[in-house]
Parts: sequence; structure tokens; C-alpha cells
Amino acid sequence: MVLTEEDGQYLIDVAREAIELYLDNRIKIGAPKDCPKYLFEKLGVFVTLNKNNNLRGCIGYSEPVMPLIEATINSAISAAVSDYRFPILKTSELSDIRIELTVLTKPELIEVDNPHDYPNKITIGEDGLIVEEGYSKGLLLPQVATENDMDKEEFLSHTCLKAGLSPNAWFSEPVEIYKFQGQIFDEII
Repeated sequence: MVLTEEDGQYLIDVAREAIELYLDNRIKIGAPKDCPKYLFEKLGVFVTLNKNNNLRGCIGYSEPVMPLIEATINSAISAAVSDYRFPILKTSELSDIRIELTVLTKPELIEVDNPHDYPNKITIGEDGLIVEEGYSKGLLLPQVATENDMDKEEFLSHTCLKAGLSPNAWFSEPVEIYKFQGQIFDEII
């Protein structure tokens, strides 16, 4: 499903409302009554919080396990209070926070005969990556490679590191690598 810019801003507004209400009252909102029916389609989503252009939290769902509107609410709250890399967001920080929303396609296993072929199956700026080995899993959104000027090999290596694996783990079995695309929406203030 392709969302419009208005859909993206609607979801961002809901995400901001969810964060504000949760931080103020520890109450999780439900889907708004005016929520369009198509936003109840199951899709993966990540909510990224940036403070003064620096990452302040990022959590989401790589798989379409729940309706997009619910996944957005859950991810927004989690990015604010559950991202282990950062302290819990304070209400006083909200005015400095900009929300970015990435709606994901279903991840697709990249199949290759030789691990050296993985880079040929990836498009920087378009594909996000998931690396899995056993219980280890790491995900980098499509914009991460572009924002950090990574080439394909670096993108693969950094996704391995995100999974807690060695940077060259993508060369070995039984590592599985998936790619997905994301529709990115930035908060308009």
C-alpha cells in the first residue's frame, strides 16, 4: 500500500499525541475514531525520534504483525520510553523532538549462491536490511545507509553489528539477510 503525504502526517500526529499522553499520564491511546479504515491494514513501521537532528529513539515492527495505526502508537511510545540506548524521554524535551515515520514493505529473503553476491542484490537509498542468525537480529532502515554515506558492503557489515554479530558475518552460513523498502515521512512543524 502506498500512503499519501497526508496519511504520513496523520500517523505522525497520532504518534506525537500517543507520546504526549503516555509521558503525562501513562495512558496508551487507541486508534482515533476518525482513523481511515486502510490504516488498519497490517504493516511494519518504525518511529524515529530526533532531537536537534540527533537520534533520540527508534523502535518499530519489521513484520506486519498488527494494524499500522496500532503499530505506530506502540512504536512511538516505545521509542520514547523503551529504547535501551537512551534515557526515558522527558515531557520537557518534546518541543525539541521531530518524528520520522518509516512504513515498511514485508521483508524479502535475499537468496544468493555466493555471499559475495549480496551487495549486487541491494540498492542503497531504497533497501533496508535485516540480518538474522539464530536469536540474533539486526535491522537498519533504508535511510541509514544514505545518511551515513555507506556503500553496500558497509551497510551489510553495520547491519551485522546491529545484530550483535561480527561485521563480516554476512559472508557465512547460517546468516539470513532480508531486504525491505520503506516509505519515509518527516514531521512538518
